[in-house]
Parts: sequence; structure tokens; C-alpha cells
Amino acid sequence: MDTQNPSAPPRAQSAPADNPTRTRRHGGGIIHENSRHTTRFVVIGNHLVQHKELSLLAIGLGCHLQSLPTGAGADIKTLTARFPEGSTRIAAALRELEAHGYLRRERHRTTGRIVSRTVSCNQPHRAAHREPADTDGCPDRQGAAPVRQPHSAEQPPARPERAPQAHPQRAGTGIRPAPRPRKALPAVPQPSCTAPALLQQATDLLITLRRRDPRLLLSSPDTAHLAPGVAAWLERDVAPTAVRHALTTDLPDDPLRRPAALLAHRLTAQLPPPPPFGAAPAGAPPPRHEVRNCDGCDRGFRAPETEDRCRDCRAAGSAV
Repeated sequence: MDTQNPSAPPRAQSAPADNPTRTRRHGGGIIHENSRHTTRFVVIGNHLVQHKELSLLAIGLGCHLQSLPTGAGADIKTLTARFPEGSTRIAAALRELEAHGYLRRERHRTTGRIVSRTVSCNQPHRAAHREPADTDGCPDRQGAAPVRQPHSAEQPPARPERAPQAHPQRAGTGIRPAPRPRKALPAVPQPSCTAPALLQQATDLLITLRRRDPRLLLSSPDTAHLAPGVAAWLERDVAPTAVRHALTTDLPDDPLRRPAALLAHRLTAQLPPPPPFGAAPAGAPPPRHEVRNCDGCDRGFRAPETEDRCRDCRAAGSAV
């Protein structure tokens, strides 16, 4: 009767200090029946699914985003059509994930527009070392406070402090990097005569090229550089329409990164040969005699003063 059971605990055991929600008694807790996945599965860390600050909707939405393939839609409109929750709750959950580093939105500049892309981070504390280009709402911007690594897999990552984006500067110096010098344009042919009227005609021709193709909009320095090359064509007896046709025909369909360089190449590579030497100048034109009356038939004719009869009268007199 007085024998004590040594296997019975003397009192109720308290929860561990590092995780108050987890008890040492496992008899009435959850039991897992796990099967090994070989296809269509994703690995998600406990720091997300057991996060203490995220809501249940944010945790579930974060798991869903990490399971999506690259390129799948992850905007509010697509998620609202996929789940029964409304756009307001889904937007709030996305903001939670973004605030804790599990979501990042980047803006990329493409041809003529800016595209927003959503990036899902499965380990925010490692993604914090990455320096994104032109991000919006990303917790790992340049200049943010360093993120302390968690001690265990169950402890959530520390929330980094957001700092304003600074201008691109050299690390440790505070000096902005100097812009790269622009490559000089190719040389163009030079005319033998630099008359202002000829150069002005060449400049006007270059200015009107944009009417043929809007991509051939030239700056003032580029026009001044190309004008002598066009003048070299014009002084070789090439018509302005022929010069314009040579510069604007068979242009590539791709966007022209530097149209002035293309025009300089064409002015040099397609330069026509000089015109042939002109024929020798003809002699002085014959003198123009005054009109006088024939003494034989009284008909008017032109002849020197020594002649007093017309051609017909002279022929008739010689025949007799």
C-alpha cells in the first residue's frame, strides 16, 4: 500500500522555456502519417509555417506562392479568382509576407513601360544579402540593418528595418562613379570645299531624315559631325534625293541604338567616286549677222556685209 510508483511523475511538467507552446507530453498531441513524396512537392521551412507573427491566411498564402512555378500569376486579381477570400484580405496577407521578407516586388524597365514582378523568398534571412535593382517594398534594400540569424529552425527571422534607397555610390567612399565616356562616332568624308551654303544644305538634308524614319532623329552634335560627309556627296554631283535614299534605304528592323554611327558608316562605305572631268569648253559661238535684203529677190537674209545676195540667188547665178 505504501509502495510508490517510480515511473509516475511527481507533478505536472512545465513547457520548455524556448517554446512555451510545446509541451513535453506527446500522448494527446498530433500524430503524423507521412509518405515520401516523389513528384509534385515543395520544401517549405518551419520558420514560415510556424511563424508566430504571421496570420494563418498569410502563412497559407506564403505556402501557396512558394509552390507556384516560375512565371505563374501572383497578383491580387489572380489570387482572388483562385481562393474564396476577398481582395482585401489577400492584399493584407501579401503585405504581411512582404513586411517579414517572404515576398518582394521588383520593378523592371522594359521597352516603353515598367513591369512589376513578384519574387517569393523561401529564406528571407539569406535573401537579405542580395541587392535588388529598383525594388518596391523589398525589405532587403541597400542600407538596411543587418538581419540576425535565427538560433533554430523554429525561431522566426528578425524583421529588418527599412531604409531609404540611396543613390548608387561607390562602397565606402561616398563618391558617385563617373559615367562611362561615350564612344566617338566614326570619321566621315571631308569635302574639298567648305562653303557655308554647301554645309547648310547638308545640314538641312540630315534634319529632314526623321521625316522618312522617326528613328533617324539626330542631336545637334551628331548633325554637325555628319554634315561634312553629306557635303562630300553633294560636291560629287550627287542629287540630294539620291543622298537621302542611300541613307534611309534598307535600315534594320531592330531599334537603332545609335543612328548617327550607322549614318556615318554609310557615308564612308558608300561614298561615290568623283565625277568625270567635263568636256573641253566649245569655241566661241559664230557671230550673228544683221538682217539685210537680197538685191536679186528682195528677200531678207543674214549674211556678212560682203554678201548682197541670198543663198538661192547665189546658187542660181552660179548655175547660169
